[in-house]
Amino acid sequence: MGLEIIIFFGAILFGIFVYWTESKGNGLYRFFNKMFNSKELQMKVGNKKGFIYKQDLLPRVLFVAFTFLIVALIIQFLTPIAIFSSYYGISAFASAIFGTLIGTYVANFVLKSGEVIEEQSDSIEDVVKDGFNKGKEFLEDLTHNDAKVVQEAKKEIKEDFKAPEKSARERLKDKGLM
Repeated sequence: MGLEIIIFFGAILFGIFVYWTESKGNGLYRFFNKMFNSKELQMKVGNKKGFIYKQDLLPRVLFVAFTFLIVALIIQFLTPIAIFSSYYGISAFASAIFGTLIGTYVANFVLKSGEVIEEQSDSIEDVVKDGFNKGKEFLEDLTHNDAKVVQEAKKEIKEDFKAPEKSARERLKDKGLM
């Protein structure tokens, strides 16, 4: 179980690396595209699509699984390591495929969120500046003595103020009952 977890996390890192590498350049995909497709079907110059980068789920799964299958078959037949002869080998093989796919989606999330943050950085900066300016104006209104609301509130307080009445004890003393 420990080796599978190590393989899984290593595969996640490998998936992140593959996705990031393909996002920077897709020369290998372009080579195969030129080799297998006619001029009319070849991808455009500005297209950044790769084997994993900007692919749907099914082509991505097929490419990753096929690549790991080729590597596993090479290891199986050229070395004494028997990958497909035991449960542990097949489990490690499946963990590597699944981890690589998860790594590609993690890298996709990180790259997309970075692009969104770059696009929204100007608007976020404007929102923060507007909030700062409104806060500054609010503080100035609070500290400003000539505010109309404050003056009106003071007038209402003076009008509503009544002279203090005598307490019940003082009234009884005045009547001589106490």
